This record gives sequence, C-alpha cells and structure tokens, in this order.
Amino acid sequence: MKKIILHFLTKIPTRYITSGLILIIILFIYGLIGSYFIMHLNFVDSIYYSIITMTTVGYGDLTPHTGIQKIFATTLALSGVALLAYVFNVLLTNFQEKMSKYSKGARKMKVINEMDDYYIICGFGRVGKVVFKELTSRKQNVIIIDKDPEICKNIEEKKNVIVINRDAIENDYIAKLAGEKCRSVILCAGDDVNNLFIVLTIRETNPDAWIVTRASKTENIKRLKKAGANKIVSPEIIGGKDLYYESARPHLLRITVKHDMEDLYEEFKIISKHKCTLETIDYHIPGIESPLSRDIKKMHEKDGKNFINYINTNEDKKQAIINLYENVNGVHSHLISGPDNATFKKLLKDLEKNEEIIGINLTNEQIVEITKETIE
Repeated sequence: MKKIILHFLTKIPTRYITSGLILIIILFIYGLIGSYFIMHLNFVDSIYYSIITMTTVGYGDLTPHTGIQKIFATTLALSGVALLAYVFNVLLTNFQEKMSKYSKGARKMKVINEMDDYYIICGFGRVGKVVFKELTSRKQNVIIIDKDPEICKNIEEKKNVIVINRDAIENDYIAKLAGEKCRSVILCAGDDVNNLFIVLTIRETNPDAWIVTRASKTENIKRLKKAGANKIVSPEIIGGKDLYYESARPHLLRITVKHDMEDLYEEFKIISKHKCTLETIDYHIPGIESPLSRDIKKMHEKDGKNFINYINTNEDKKQAIINLYENVNGVHSHLISGPDNATFKKLLKDLEKNEEIIGINLTNEQIVEITKETIE
C-alpha cells in the first residue's frame, strides 16, 4: 500500500506542483517582508515568525501588539490555512482519481480474466471501427486499446466489450493481454512505426500469438512481416483493387459454364486469345448458395499451360481438382475482364463451341436453383 501511495503522489501533474510552490514562495516573501517592516523583527526572527504563522503553529513567543501588526498576522495565518487547504485538496483529488482509475482497471482486468477468449483491437479509427463492427456482429469478446480519452469515452462498454484508455506501446501491457486466451491482436493504427513496435513487443513474449496488422504504406509490409506479423492488410492495396473492379465493372462478365477438367486448357486458350483476363473462378456446390472461390488473375496462354503441366506432374493435385469438378458436377463461373462488350460477344461465341454455357451474369441465388435441379 505504501508503494501504491508513493506511486500516486509522484504522478501528480506538474502544473499543480508548480502552482503550489509559486504560491508558497509568494506567501513566504509576504510574511518575510511584513515581519521585518511591520513586526520590526530581525532577519532570522522574520523567517521564524513567517513559517510558524503560515503553518498556524503559533508558539506565542512573538506576538503582534499594534493594530497593523495584528492585521498582518491575521492575513498571513489565513493565507497559510487557505494554501494548506489547496495543497491538501490537490493531493486528495489526485489520489482519489488515481485510486478510481486503479480500481476501474482492476475491475476490467477481472472481467478480462473471466473471458474464455477475446480479440484485441489497437487503435479505434476508421479501420478499427469496421473491425469492431464485424467482431461484435458475431458476438465475439473484444478488448479495445486506444490512447485518445475522447474516443474511449464514446465507446459503450458491455459484458463482451472492454475499453482501455492507454498507449499500447507503453511497456509490455499489450504483451500481457496477448496470451493464450487472445484469439488475435488486430493493429489498426495508421502509424506503421507504432504497429511495428507493438508487433515486436508482442512477439518477444508471445511467439504463438496471431497478429494481424494494418500497413499504411506498401513498402512497410515486408518490415512488418519480418517483425513477426502473421497477416498484413494494406487499405491502399485493397482500395486499389476495389477502384479497379468498379472502374472495370462495365467490362466485367460472369459466365456460368459446365465442363470437365479436360477442357480447362482449351477454355483458357480462348480467354487469352481475346486478350481477356480470368479474374476468379467460382465452383458451385449443388444446393449451396455461397460458391468456393479462387483468385486467378491470369491472361496469358502460357499461364494456362504452366498450370496444366503442374497438375499433370503432381498426381495428388490433379486428383484433388478432378474430385472438385465431380463434386460441383462441372458447374462453375468465370469472372472475366475484357477491353469492351464487342470482345465479350466474340469470346462467348468461341466458348459456346467448346463447352456448355449455363448463363451470363447469373446471381448465386439463380445458380443455386439450377444446381438443385441436378440433385433432384
């Protein structure tokens, strides 16, 4: 307890200490001048009288006699009482605030300790808010750490949401929370240097912690990876992809087709022949609305040739793809980007010669109805 009290006292804001010292010095100077000129005491007695009067000790060995002396002694004593009350109030208020924070922090730690598992979000800016919304919509336990008191004050704490107002890079606080019960630490700060420091801090004591971090600049992705981050997400890259897809949307075509694995290479040759890019492939499992998706982003015939050579020399991979095509009954969709709609018309004409085209720009809901028929 003694250590805690001393810790709180040493954390008193500097402005309060400075103000108190200035007032004490001013009052002491006033007492020294008054004792010397009004009480007619020598220099040593003036110091002595000023101190015992300011502190309201008043031994009675030096007493005022005239009216002006009594007024001086009264003002000095009252000022001393007021000053003591001010200093005591500052100490008491600060002590209560620190005790309140300590008590609140202890309660929060108790709640955290009672959680089965949780996610940690460092930084509650625009990215952090989106992550928080996704987590809470899935009823996950979330610990938010942010150094801005105003931001923390505006977040509603619940049984599964704990808000901690402190800098995550201070000592090893974040490392203590990123233990076995932490499912993931999500670093959303816009400052890559802070994110890097937090990754290093966590990784030093928690080698198995799962760390996902934001990278504001693409050149910092390698550094964050090297520091120990498991996943790095760059809003810059994601935003660029979204902008591309939106700009290309008038020249994006989704073709739902049906064919066997043997027709893969011919299909790719046709797509590359028309200078189109195969963006993604969606494999439609009968009766299930959400397809299995693969990012491809290939447009050259040699890419298709390399893929065919790869699966032909890896029997287990080839068998896995054969099984996949059998499970979806050969039904899958291609998202293809191209230069213009005229090219798409030529592309469709060539594809029709090679495979069965089920539909163009069908929704997953429409496709699931088609695949249901194959089950029946």
